[in-house]
Amino acid sequence: MSDLSLVKTRIQAGIWEGVLSGGLGTGQAPEIEVSHQGVPVQGVAVTSDGENPGSWNVKIAIPPDLLSDGVQTFLIVDPDAGEVLNSFTIVTGEPLEDDIRGELDLLRAELDMLKRAFRRHCVETM
Repeated sequence: MSDLSLVKTRIQAGIWEGVLSGGLGTGQAPEIEVSHQGVPVQGVAVTSDGENPGSWNVKIAIPPDLLSDGVQTFLIVDPDAGEVLNSFTIVTGEPLEDDIRGELDLLRAELDMLKRAFRRHCVETM
């Protein structure tokens, strides 16, 4: 279980922003990974929050080339614990009849992550 907590603050000018807290208290920024459809996303910045020790500001540049019609879900993961810290979904194109598509896309992305972790575990324990 991850001891990190990530809370979204806003999305502005194509950048997802949030506050990360927790960790080992080493003073170093924790490592996080962002993925879209199982592919790592570049442009992740974790910087110290000077006003709140033990907290870090997270900025994720949303790549324009990943935006297309439909539902796009991004997962923010603690790679050490293998847990999803947060996620965000962007819906573009035709208005969706129901918000359930975004939830289904998030479930698919999390299931893919769990399958990879389970396979890795099986290989390591053999």
